[in-house]
Amino acid sequence: MPKKVLIQLDCDPQPSTFDAIVAVDAGVDVLLRHGGVSVDSVVPLVHGGMFTRGGADLAATAIFIGGSDVAAAEAVAAKVRSAFFGPVRLGVLVDPSGANTTASAAVIAAGRHVQLSRGSAAPCRAVVLGGTGPVGERVVGLLAGKGCHVTVVSRSRERAELVVGRIVAAGAMPSRIEAVEHHGAACLPGSAFATALEQAEVIVAAGAAGAMLLDEAGRKAAAMARVLVDLNAVPPAGIAGIAGPDRARVDGTAVVYGALGVGGTKMKIHKAAVARIFAGNDAFLDAPELLAIGESLEAGG
Repeated sequence: MPKKVLIQLDCDPQPSTFDAIVAVDAGVDVLLRHGGVSVDSVVPLVHGGMFTRGGADLAATAIFIGGSDVAAAEAVAAKVRSAFFGPVRLGVLVDPSGANTTASAAVIAAGRHVQLSRGSAAPCRAVVLGGTGPVGERVVGLLAGKGCHVTVVSRSRERAELVVGRIVAAGAMPSRIEAVEHHGAACLPGSAFATALEQAEVIVAAGAAGAMLLDEAGRKAAAMARVLVDLNAVPPAGIAGIAGPDRARVDGTAVVYGALGVGGTKMKIHKAAVARIFAGNDAFLDAPELLAIGESLEAGG
């Protein structure tokens, strides 16, 4: 059996050391790290992996696509996919900024306490704060894929509506997803933001590091919330009263998770995904596929 070679394609000038270490810990034998990868430069790197091995040995080469610019990484991922033909392809994992694995872990945490997939008469209602960022948009998409009614909250209504449009175009029901503009952490009674909070069963904060998105008054307004997940690991908390290590901590009528509290699940998904792209040469793992891996792990599969 040939050695497992992972081609790390990073859109940043320097490839992520975090992603490299996770790859090594997941059992990769040889790591080829490339920084500054773009749509214009990626195809020769992919062809180098495609044409050096054949038959069953092709599965021993795989690709990881990362970087802090999620849009650039997604464009590179599309270019990589287009370079394949027939059975001549490589396993691919797409996880720029850890957005896909983190979003999957957040949805899995919520699903431990709330039935996310329900009948159309009474869908689970969720609010995603910072829903236009790289992690937030993926949380929105994954929750919408479960059939939840999702409110995308952003400081920019225009950006929120763009996210809604993209997710509807990907198959979400238009009546199940809405955009709300909100600034700061305060909750003004009677606002669209307040109404969304009052109805929410799940609240996920996925905004910029160090920004509080929901204060104590907002938490009180969210009286029906059963799960609150704060993905911000940098003080102050994104949701008041949640600490990074919180993992299913009971807080009033809800359970709460902090960034470190979902981090263990994220790491398990990441390592399992690396193993999956070496199990054959047909895997192309993006957010939905990573959520499915996480759910299988959660179920003990």
